[in-house]
Amino acid sequence: MANLPDLVYQEINSKRPCFRAAVVILGLIFLIGLGAAYYMEHSGHWVTGMSNEVVWGMPHVFAVFLIVAASGALNVASIGSVFGKSVYKPLAPLSALLALALLAGGLAVLVLDLGRPDRLIVAMSHFNFKSIFAANIILYTGFFGIVLVYLWFMMDRRLKSKSSGPGTFAFIWRLVLTTGTGSIFGFLVAREAYSSAVMAPLFIAMSLSFGTALFILVMLAAYTMDRRPLGVVITERLRVLLAVFVAATAYLALLQHVTAAYWAGRVEVVDFLLFGSGFYSFHFWGVQMGIGTFFPLMLTLVPRMRSHGTLAFASFLVVIGGLAQVFIIIIGGQAWPLTLFPGYEVESSFFDGVVHGYSPSLPEILLGLGGFALALLIVALGTAILRFLPVSLADAEIDPHARKHQAETKDEEEAEPAPAA
Repeated sequence: MANLPDLVYQEINSKRPCFRAAVVILGLIFLIGLGAAYYMEHSGHWVTGMSNEVVWGMPHVFAVFLIVAASGALNVASIGSVFGKSVYKPLAPLSALLALALLAGGLAVLVLDLGRPDRLIVAMSHFNFKSIFAANIILYTGFFGIVLVYLWFMMDRRLKSKSSGPGTFAFIWRLVLTTGTGSIFGFLVAREAYSSAVMAPLFIAMSLSFGTALFILVMLAAYTMDRRPLGVVITERLRVLLAVFVAATAYLALLQHVTAAYWAGRVEVVDFLLFGSGFYSFHFWGVQMGIGTFFPLMLTLVPRMRSHGTLAFASFLVVIGGLAQVFIIIIGGQAWPLTLFPGYEVESSFFDGVVHGYSPSLPEILLGLGGFALALLIVALGTAILRFLPVSLADAEIDPHARKHQAETKDEEEAEPAPAA
């Protein structure tokens, strides 16, 4: 596609009542999340649904979702800079801002759920390079630095033409980052539901799906609240991307369980997660595959259902299904008991061999929602202070073919003779 003309970028109008209301609501949710973290910190984790068996609860679900989505949110910028698709370049700054905001929100939830947030200093100053957790700290901090440099190149007119170099580096780094996050679970051989080489590509597909869905929601909200023109050229491309990523995520999720079922020692855990009559199988088929996969694909692929409203609803459903998917991976994997002695039944007073229960508590959920609010608050304030968004994304502004067709139509109308009196 031909290069686009220089578009006019402008800050979001922060004086609009809808914008101010959104900032106030997000700020309140963030403060409530901080209060929930304070309550759990000073009361102890006995007030949560976590236990000695299920040690990663809902805060980890929200944190992992946000961290994974941060990598995928940068995909729009990567398509423009790395793959040369100029139609995506106008939204590249927003893509980078959202990626940074989501990672900040996810890490905030993760740190506040540690019980001793000050211990993060120890993790940052003493590295065990055999630990995948230590490697991820390097990947997360590196992501901030690389994306900030990439964003600087995109927003500086003198460096904008050279942004493909930092963009390529950021693209490679985010793939490694998502691989590292998936490897946290892929390397845990003690958990039968975790240990799998499919985890790394699955998390990459999840990042593309979740990040694209959140990007669409943020873009539509920004242009709707600020009453800016938004054509169908960019939304139709994002619609196709969302459908492809959702389908790829569903395929790899099923492949993960099929691969596990091929191993005789893991048939029971696959049956527990997919075909049991309990909580996890319902969420897998009902929420993850139904609400989060089937309905979004239907809304994005059926021509009669294509509109900005259905695209926003489909993206929202992908987010709900994504949270359910991360919940099943993290909580469901811990709920299944450890196999201490293969081939033998183990019973003890420490609940060995027993499926572990978990009920999320309100403070855990509020902390996770606080991370979401922090990420969106960063985006809202960022777009109100700096020029991250083009004034118009009308088809004639970003599509040379539409612009040419519009000019030809105008010339034809001017060339028509005036009707006789």
